Amino acid sequence: MRARRALSACGLTLPVMLAGCSLLPTTRHLPVPKAPAIVKDATAKELVEEINKRWEALNTLTATVEIQATELKTDTGLEKDFPSCRGYIVLRKPDMLRVAGTYFGARVFDMASDGQHFTLVIPHQNLAIEGSNSVKQKSENQMLNLRPDFFLDSILVRDLNPEDEFIRTADTVTVEDAAKKHLYSVPEYVLSVVRHKPNSQELTLTRTITFHRDDLLPYGQEIYDSNGNLETEVTYGDYASFSAGQYPSKVTIKRPLEGIQLVLTVDRVQENVDLPADEFEVQIPAGTKIQNLK
Repeated sequence: MRARRALSACGLTLPVMLAGCSLLPTTRHLPVPKAPAIVKDATAKELVEEINKRWEALNTLTATVEIQATELKTDTGLEKDFPSCRGYIVLRKPDMLRVAGTYFGARVFDMASDGQHFTLVIPHQNLAIEGSNSVKQKSENQMLNLRPDFFLDSILVRDLNPEDEFIRTADTVTVEDAAKKHLYSVPEYVLSVVRHKPNSQELTLTRTITFHRDDLLPYGQEIYDSNGNLETEVTYGDYASFSAGQYPSKVTIKRPLEGIQLVLTVDRVQENVDLPADEFEVQIPAGTKIQNLK
């Protein structure tokens, strides 16, 4: 009997030993994320009011930036960086936009949009592209489906429409600073903006806006199409003081469908500057090949 009990005890103990398990709890030290000194509170209504207030105070905006474009080929796992260029951005509410880029003083591209139609001139290709801001006929070439509105919607956080409904959620993410070897906890608010589909009780997500609660400024925005597919993902980082107030000094715009990423490093921002009448016009040089998009 004693021999059987000893064998039975060994049989129970052996699997535990082989598995490396301990019958006693163990304690280990984990890095503790550093929390911000100030965490502010705001209701969903207050966040919306702040967005609308800032948008309503804006009439025109001009900015000089450095533009870095990257082509992301997720199917092959490859990225291709294009040479960065100096950029000039001008917008006038609600939908007027002008973006031009230069490389060592030479004009690389020049694009203007009146909110309905756009013209893009690419001098080194002797090419001009004209078309509607709304894609009426999808192209197999995703780059041809890329229209100016995505850029206009990304530079700033637009106000909410009267038919929009919204909800605020709170979360905290942990961010690693590899240079300083620290972890930081970042309390956030996420404002989800939804809208009823026509003649339906079904809601569709139009965008989400992420706020950091140390300053309640928007640090991220995701924009969705009418079917709820993610179209544009924007990150606003490194807020700095410009003559026009607090603006992000780096804006990263990702377009998953087209596989394109734009990083704008902002040098200067001005608001409500008087603009000449021809600011939103692009002249097509004689002899330039014109491509029309639908």
